[in-house]
Amino acid sequence: MHRKRYQEQRNFAGWRSLLVAASLLAFPWEIFCCAAPSSAPAELSPILIGVSNVQTGPASILGQTLLLGSTAYFNLVNQNGGIRGRKISILLKDDKYEPDPAVQNTNELIERDKVFFLFDYVGTPTLTRVLPLLKYYEKEGIVNVAPFTGADPERTPPYDRFVFNIRASYREETRALVRYLYHQGYRRIGFLGQADAYGKSGQIGVKAALGEYGLRIVSSVTYPRNQGFETPMTVQVNLLREAGAEAVIAVGVYGPCAAFVRDARLAGWNIPVANVSFVDPAVLLQKLTQTSKQLGVDLTANLINSQVVPLPEDVRYPLVVDYRAHNRAESYSGVALEGWLNAVVVTEALRRAGPNPSREDFIHTMESLHDFDPGLGVKLEFSSASHQGLHKVWLSQTVNGRWLPVETP
Repeated sequence: MHRKRYQEQRNFAGWRSLLVAASLLAFPWEIFCCAAPSSAPAELSPILIGVSNVQTGPASILGQTLLLGSTAYFNLVNQNGGIRGRKISILLKDDKYEPDPAVQNTNELIERDKVFFLFDYVGTPTLTRVLPLLKYYEKEGIVNVAPFTGADPERTPPYDRFVFNIRASYREETRALVRYLYHQGYRRIGFLGQADAYGKSGQIGVKAALGEYGLRIVSSVTYPRNQGFETPMTVQVNLLREAGAEAVIAVGVYGPCAAFVRDARLAGWNIPVANVSFVDPAVLLQKLTQTSKQLGVDLTANLINSQVVPLPEDVRYPLVVDYRAHNRAESYSGVALEGWLNAVVVTEALRRAGPNPSREDFIHTMESLHDFDPGLGVKLEFSSASHQGLHKVWLSQTVNGRWLPVETP
């Protein structure tokens, strides 16, 4: 009966997805918010930031929500006079979470649109393909700031100097998850990953973290990129269950990961399922909560998530307090909070870079932000030798249908 009712309700759309989509559709397609108003002095050109990320398709809410957080902060900056009188303007292109459009968009943003820097990219498969293009344009001094991925390629030579990563890496996230599960007594850990560079990066991280305890992944399964929530994950569930997994670490997006949890719980398999930050825990839980109501079964228990920002309800952090003060409660999201954080960091760099900075000036200023705490109780660690800003990972778990913080062991 549960499966029949699921089939009848398989195409539901969460209210939050609709809210974000409606908010974004209110703006022009390529020129997204923050354009200089007509009253601005003509001689003060806007600071043009280029974004290529996912705006359509099964993973679209990630790109939409990330930008929603960033543009909310940029709007505040613009309302208060911008950066030395210059407004911040975002030029947005949709890459559908696919590598080829991401490369084409990036080339246009650099070559035709002459953006100052690139920002808020989403995903390992897209950014990884863009990295050689950044190296090609090395003389132009173009850098990619705050991509929504924790993968290794942009954190290691030769591409690390072209990217400023604010968030912690997937290695750090998966290490925190493995450490937590190990201290909870779990030894046989399975892996679910997206079948691309993103999933492979997560698998490498889980394998390395388990190796520190003399353990290995008991079994690994995958799903194809851009698979939706409605696609069954029973094969993956059965393979991991038959391998004797006591817990599963998933490195994917919200749709397939939620489907895995759904099918595991419907099969009576209630082991811990841990996801990394890219899944967007708010959307994951929204999907599972909605489906729980439809099926009459609780799908939300025993979930764990690693995050590169605190929960948007955790008001112990000044960044969270500021974010909550300027955003609607119904739109609170860890992904939007990360977008807000990204905008806070680049705005600070633009303010410090002086009037009419060059790209080189901006890069040097980003590298000097090692004295800047964006409101998280820790300072950024950027330098000329390292473009990795933060290393901190937060953990959360579901309790009675809500995410609550967990102390990292």
